Amino acid sequence: MESMTEEESRQRQRARFERLAHVVVEPLHRYLLRRTSADMVDDILAEAMLVLWRRIDDVPGLGSAPAPLPDPDDVLPWCYGVARGCLANARRADGRRLRLVERLIRTQEQQPAGVADHSDLHAALAALGALDREVVRLWAWEGLALRQIAEATGLTSNAVSIRLHRAKKKLAEQLRRKQGEPSGHKRDEGRSGQ
Repeated sequence: MESMTEEESRQRQRARFERLAHVVVEPLHRYLLRRTSADMVDDILAEAMLVLWRRIDDVPGLGSAPAPLPDPDDVLPWCYGVARGCLANARRADGRRLRLVERLIRTQEQQPAGVADHSDLHAALAALGALDREVVRLWAWEGLALRQIAEATGLTSNAVSIRLHRAKKKLAEQLRRKQGEPSGHKRDEGRSGQ
């Protein structure tokens, strides 16, 4: 019996949101179009509607009874405030992204001339299969143990160990070839000094 009341409550909430959306979507869309670029409007509007869904009980003038559509003069000012907040969040996020890109560009430009060239390593990594490349990166760059790599990739620890061993071997062979060394064993390898 109680689950029925929960279901009824959800249906009532959904009906209230649909009535609200019917009244506010177009005005909020126009509001956002006048304040930001057209390519951002839909994302910001979607975020505003999500906030309205979460805070449906806070919308003034909406009422809780299943009634006809709410009066736009009662609900729109509060909804404009929500859209304004979502727009401000989007602008802050864009600002952070732009600052990050600028910082990355400056960092790349400021690297000293003596920085090691890792293009051979990146080319050798690119020659590996996608899963082998990910296993190597998780091991080398992220410092994960085999069992952690297994958890991250969905493989078994044994499969990770085998893939990592083979991938390291392929990388070493490709790097030796690029440096001009013949592949295989060195001539004096394994011989005693006698």
